[in-house]
Amino acid sequence: MSRAQFVVYAAIAVALLLVGARAIQAGGGEEQSFAATAGAAPGEGGRFSLSGEGADVVVDVTGAVARPGVYRMPAGSRVNDAVARAGGAGPDAVLEAINLAARLADGQQVVVPARGPGGTVAVAGGPVGEEGPISLGTATVEQLDTIDGIGPVTAEDIIEFRDSHGGLASVDQLDQVSGIGPATMEALRARLQP
Repeated sequence: MSRAQFVVYAAIAVALLLVGARAIQAGGGEEQSFAATAGAAPGEGGRFSLSGEGADVVVDVTGAVARPGVYRMPAGSRVNDAVARAGGAGPDAVLEAINLAARLADGQQVVVPARGPGGTVAVAGGPVGEEGPISLGTATVEQLDTIDGIGPVTAEDIIEFRDSHGGLASVDQLDQVSGIGPATMEALRARLQP
């Protein structure tokens, strides 16, 4: 090996060592950031999640919660985490009407219904029924069963599909559920909101 080749190889080795040292130093900062967020409550801290599933999701939490609003949550968070982030359920909240274990999807609206006068369940200021759209992320079998073309079996299939896919960001995803045709999809679009 000539002296010129030795100098070139030595310069390359030094450059690689410097780049490697920087990468290790930057990697150490990321580990610190992850460690700092590992103990944080859902939605607090950086973009890392304990499940390692990727980027955050943004959800709108409304209804019978202490602090309704739009929240950034770690990927893999559940509806229960979003309700807790919004200050917890209010005194009139009907938590049994929603699936607290469902995974959150980006852009999802979580509606926590409230018990109204006479024991009726109200969502976003009105009773549940034909008047307003039903939240796809929190719809119950009973709510889905009120939609034309949806029976209890298809309603169960929709909820199972939603839960197995970690929530749904769009009503259009329901066309993958068996038994839902074009006419039923139109009824779903009219009555459901993401």
